[in-house]
Amino acid sequence: MSEPMSEAGLASEAGKLDAADELAALRERFVLDDVTYLDGNSLGALPAGVPARVEDVVRRQWGELRIRSWEESGWWTAPERIGDRIAPLVGAAAGQVVVGDSTSVNVFKALVAAVRMARGDGAGRDEIVVDATTFPTDGYIAESAARMTGCTLRQVTPAGVPSALGDRTAAVLLNHVDYRTGRLHDLPALTAAVHEAGAYVVWDLCHSAGALPVGLDEYGVDLAVGCTYKYLNGGPGSPAYLYVRRGLQDRFDSPLPGWNSHAEPFGMRPAYTPASGAVRGRVGTPDILSLLALEAALQVWDGVSVEAVRAKSLALTDFFLRCVGEYVPDGRVESLTPAAHAERGSQVALRCDDAGDVMKRLIERGVVGDFRAPDVLRFGFTPLYVGFADVERAARVLGETLV
Repeated sequence: MSEPMSEAGLASEAGKLDAADELAALRERFVLDDVTYLDGNSLGALPAGVPARVEDVVRRQWGELRIRSWEESGWWTAPERIGDRIAPLVGAAAGQVVVGDSTSVNVFKALVAAVRMARGDGAGRDEIVVDATTFPTDGYIAESAARMTGCTLRQVTPAGVPSALGDRTAAVLLNHVDYRTGRLHDLPALTAAVHEAGAYVVWDLCHSAGALPVGLDEYGVDLAVGCTYKYLNGGPGSPAYLYVRRGLQDRFDSPLPGWNSHAEPFGMRPAYTPASGAVRGRVGTPDILSLLALEAALQVWDGVSVEAVRAKSLALTDFFLRCVGEYVPDGRVESLTPAAHAERGSQVALRCDDAGDVMKRLIERGVVGDFRAPDVLRFGFTPLYVGFADVERAARVLGETLV
């Protein structure tokens, strides 16, 4: 039986891991301080290039060019252009992702459109299946979409989805990563099961995009949504995105048909004719300031592969769990995050009886994670700027806090 590793030993190991980290230099692309920031799964750190870009957008593009910027500065095409920048991060070819609105609004668009497509395939599809462990907003939206479309809403855990599917299933809404526990669900297998039942799947990628490979095109996902302020570091309230598989775009019937998705947006026609392609996912005037801040933020991904990010993410979370095992007194925390790599996102969730107070004390000592009621400490690992020394420090301070 091996002896427990000392604090000096773990700190030394962290230093060696950081020295060998091929992504370590990316930390310089962000505005950071001495705080150990492990809350990028809620709000990513500020990319260093964003302030200057926002100043240019405000002072020159808006202040000087004014309305000319819709064409001369590329404002009008920003939702699709930035969507194409996000596409490779979620495993999609260009022309299938459009950026705009919030995640909640995009969930509504996608879910209603999925039901409409299912009914177009044949009668009798009158049931929406939703992840019972989902982020609450997705559940609220699903319930509203069910009422609006005359569907029955059925809540099922992701593991129970295959056995819950049938001839009545129209659409299934699932989370790629559980926001509480960090559990990674099996997107390929669940997507295949939904398709075998003749239904359409909508994936929420909020806690996976930018942290691990998704493979939307590879696995034939129908529709997907996600936010951009977590692992994509787009800033607070930055616009979300909607993925519509190319083969479904001519059938995508949005419940929110706006002038921005019209085939002739400036024709001011009394009747709505949808545009071609992913543009159908647009609704109203784009939120230009946050859109272009997001575009600048995405430059941190230049030359970075999602596969390398995933490898580091798993190494970081493995090391954190080891350090927690060494530093935290027995019985004080319980990991809710799966140990198996194939089932783990890029966060670690620890159950702790006094989690709210513990997190406050951690933040006071410069280790920032977050708390989810009633008893969960969440630590998010953004490989672009989190290092192994950060991980060791966070576990050590947690252990000292729980003594």
